[in-house]
Amino acid sequence: MKTLKKIALALCIAASLGAVSTSVMAEGDAGRITYAPADAIDMVAVKVGDALNALEQGADDAAVDSLMKGALDAGKEINANDKVFAARDKVNTKLKKARAELKAGNRQEAEQLLRDSQKGYLALKSLI
Repeated sequence: MKTLKKIALALCIAASLGAVSTSVMAEGDAGRITYAPADAIDMVAVKVGDALNALEQGADDAAVDSLMKGALDAGKEINANDKVFAARDKVNTKLKKARAELKAGNRQEAEQLLRDSQKGYLALKSLI
């Protein structure tokens, strides 16, 4: 009887863990759009390109900064594997440095960092 109770308890614990497991619940929310990794990379590269074009055309710093912030936020949608994640973090660092340079008033340095980050995002496709 003791063995039967232990088996029943173990089965109940295993069933409860499986019922509330995060991997079981890991699906897209009804209102959330999920992107394929290649589509997300393209989307972020386009947003960085928009920020670069705005910077080249002489837009004010606040507008360019908001475009860069949008690119950083969209970069969170890129999830393929660990290699892509690590490379994405390196590219995000360049984009954050571009924002810092823009806030410091170094528009040319920010422009170069934006170009580098756009190339970096496009290079992520080779890691998928």
